[in-house]
Amino acid sequence: QGVSSAASDVYKRQRLYTALMDLGTPDSSDRSLTIYELLGEDYFHRLAAAFYEGVKEDEVLLPMYPEEDLSGAQDRLTWFLIQYFGGPTLFNQNRGAPMLRRRHTPYEVTEEAQEHWLACMRRALDVAETPDTVRPQMEAYFTRAAAAMRNR
Repeated sequence: QGVSSAASDVYKRQRLYTALMDLGTPDSSDRSLTIYELLGEDYFHRLAAAFYEGVKEDEVLLPMYPEEDLSGAQDRLTWFLIQYFGGPTLFNQNRGAPMLRRRHTPYEVTEEAQEHWLACMRRALDVAETPDTVRPQMEAYFTRAAAAMRNR
């Protein structure tokens, strides 16, 4: 008979999550250092802060964030980025598994929202002074992750 629709959906989500978690791995001959180890924790705090400064000025993204939760969203992004790029598992410790698509389902993530999110993140990469040695890997991850979050 085949796999049920619900089981198939779970399988697809697991494959997407695995693919997202595999993105952004540094492509260098020295695989012993993660991006987190190369840049340090303070970098990720600066990156998330710069990102949310952009969100505060963005007419498409800002309505998705309750005003009283911008600092909470910034904390969650910081934890996720630290964890994703090879640091401590702060997101898992504070929020559980990332489940990015599921957490973004309540929001209308259109192609326009995706482009605005990427523009804010690229600006944040500039403001945080992301080194050229890791920027391509980080941009590749953000581009793929943003595309995966589109739900409309």
